[in-house]
Amino acid sequence: MDEILKKAQVWLTDIFDEQTRNQVKQMIENDKDLLTESFYKDLEFGTGGLRGIMGAGTNRINKYTIGMTTQGLSNYLLQQFPDKKIKCAIAYDCRNNSEYFARITAQVFSANGIKVYLFDALRPTPELSFAIRHLGCQSGIVITASHNPKEYNGYKVYWQDGGQIIAPHDENIINEVRKITNVADVKFDESLKNVELIGEDVDNKYIKKLSTISLNPEIIKNSDLKIVFTPIHGSTVDILPKALRKVGFHDINIVEEQAIPDGNFPTVISPNPEDPAALKMAVDKAKKIKADIVMGTDPDGDRLGIVVRQRNGEYLLLNGNQTASILIYYLLEEWKNKGLLKGKEYIVKTIVTTELLTVIAGHYKVKTYDVLTGFKYIADIIEKNYGKTKFIGGGEESYGFLAGEFVRDKDAVMSCMLVAEVAAWAKTQGKTLDELLVDIYVKFGYYLEGLKSLTKKGKSGLEEIQTMMEKFRDKTPNSIKGVTIALVHDFLKGNTIDKISALRYEIMLPKSNVLQFDLVDGTKITVRPSGTEPKIKFYVSVHDKLENKSDYQSKTKELQTKIDAIIDELITY
Repeated sequence: MDEILKKAQVWLTDIFDEQTRNQVKQMIENDKDLLTESFYKDLEFGTGGLRGIMGAGTNRINKYTIGMTTQGLSNYLLQQFPDKKIKCAIAYDCRNNSEYFARITAQVFSANGIKVYLFDALRPTPELSFAIRHLGCQSGIVITASHNPKEYNGYKVYWQDGGQIIAPHDENIINEVRKITNVADVKFDESLKNVELIGEDVDNKYIKKLSTISLNPEIIKNSDLKIVFTPIHGSTVDILPKALRKVGFHDINIVEEQAIPDGNFPTVISPNPEDPAALKMAVDKAKKIKADIVMGTDPDGDRLGIVVRQRNGEYLLLNGNQTASILIYYLLEEWKNKGLLKGKEYIVKTIVTTELLTVIAGHYKVKTYDVLTGFKYIADIIEKNYGKTKFIGGGEESYGFLAGEFVRDKDAVMSCMLVAEVAAWAKTQGKTLDELLVDIYVKFGYYLEGLKSLTKKGKSGLEEIQTMMEKFRDKTPNSIKGVTIALVHDFLKGNTIDKISALRYEIMLPKSNVLQFDLVDGTKITVRPSGTEPKIKFYVSVHDKLENKSDYQSKTKELQTKIDAIIDELITY
């Protein structure tokens, strides 16, 4: 506690503004628990960059942690590109203080002689990724906390390839940030002399590029697909409808109550399109007008939720694995039909994403890359293969997908356009999207996934998560629900142990605190702490043959029961 108090007392000096000093003083005098949570550590980069609760303290998002991070990043950029006029693009979403933090970031870059392209209003994260490459920037920043609750904000850092930073840049930037031991070391330029506002011109170029992903423009042109869209108060409110209309969709119905950007997210508990409750207003609207499909995006526009109208008139929320499977199948089937597959194409998925993607790609003789959780690793594969082989598409179970090579992060704008196109394509065959999905299961096998997240907040929660990971790592069970574990993949140690043959293999991926168990019946289990939230996550994937469409409901129940039983055993282990 003495060390925490010492850190906090620094924030009482006149380097900090009066409001911040008062907040820290109140914590010291009246709320030791809050003081501990605010100062017990410094914010660090996870899979999504810098992310945390807004407020005073070293473990909070505020003017000073943003400023010190940006100063450290500026120092690193100046080291990395000593002979260039460094350029950086900045975007921000609808969250409380996002615009303010974006301007703070711009001030620090400007004070360090770095040219800044600052979007004139909120924009989705994927457009920032596009803008970096389009404007020839060395780096980029998005101020967002993605789908986290309203108390959060964050700071995503991108490199010159348009992808989020990975090793060694992330570690090197943190090292530079740690050298900034005093807020007085941060340079601010309130005149913003090196800052240029950007907006509509970049929007138009981004949308034009998005339209090139379409594989069946004639089907879209003649489609009567009825779409309901909600930005959930976020950054896609203008650009996604424009993009849909650009490729030919015209019956787009926006949920007006959620079309007002608002960091308090007043109509939802959580602005996460993975949560059915976040899409309830959109589904209600769809039921009234009998829409074919519902689309929702998170605040920074990189994740999408899709709800489809079934044959019986009910609406079904697809999960991220199902949406990715539909998109990968459509892209590969149409690339094949149009003679575009030349033998040098590939897809990418994360290690916790459904193996169905690998099975589908194998059918079309297309290579699959498996990467760690985090879309930055998908971007890294695209960059390493750029100009040599062709990236068709890729995704992750957490409702993120990308096609093409001009954006290097998951893109809900692009993905919504593609999902609408697949829905229109399926409709010409007399099928709904869920019926297309069942066809995929019959052809390639029925893969069903489950995810259980346990939230463990604060310092004690972090320690509890570490203890759980250590137990699974050091005392790995021999079986789960009576089924033998064949392989143990330890991504932190960088090896795979074959428990049956006792052989050990090296994992050719970066080190990460992830454990994965392959069972002898083909079940795959993954355990990992979240990189952006105070959670430990348990992923379970099971599969079986689906001989007939008529067996779909019974097979779903059977596989779901298996998943539930496995998760119950894992969380009580």
